[in-house]
Amino acid sequence: MALDRPQLTLWGVSTSRTLRALWALHELGLDYVLRPIQPRTGETQTAEFGRINPRRKIPVLQDGDFTIAESPAIIAYLSETYGTADNALIPRDARQRAQWLEWCFHIAMELDATSLYVMRRHRDLKHIYGEAPMAVDSAATYFGNQLHHVVQALGEGRSFLVGERFSSADMLLTTCLVWAVNYGVPVPAICTDYAARIARRPAYQAALRANIPPPPAAKESPR
Repeated sequence: MALDRPQLTLWGVSTSRTLRALWALHELGLDYVLRPIQPRTGETQTAEFGRINPRRKIPVLQDGDFTIAESPAIIAYLSETYGTADNALIPRDARQRAQWLEWCFHIAMELDATSLYVMRRHRDLKHIYGEAPMAVDSAATYFGNQLHHVVQALGEGRSFLVGERFSSADMLLTTCLVWAVNYGVPVPAICTDYAARIARRPAYQAALRANIPPPPAAKESPR
């Protein structure tokens, strides 16, 4: 379904997850207003934001009177609502859609939440969650073990995770691979080469620029 003149507002910048939502907006060529709040700055604790998302997490997308959070869900909503046959980020074939879901759940849970975010909590955010070197090391090892499934898939000569075209599964994976490299986690060359190729997409580069926190005085910017 395609709607005219969406009224899109995205809340959040500076994280891998906000980057995903911005990336989707640029892949789909959508105009939006960016509210560049950041986590752990107090900006997610305001009464205004609490009414928008009681969970007080970013990113959050508003489309008129509709609100949706969680980056994989935001991407899916944008693609299904405003995507075209040429730029859709979700497969339409039933079996490929099932494979897409499998990859999205695997990446979001096993690579992101169970591995990389554990490292973030007990390393970068140790002042909040406590320092836990063993948990960090274990999470890095677990990431490598779970990445084996990606290595197998890419080793089959695939350009993308699902079918013959780019999807949001590639977006989730690329952000996790970049995150892992930045954390010093060993990542096989087949994965870094894949991530570097995906990261050359113009929409990704535009999203990177949009994801940079603005100067303190700037609170809203039209896109």
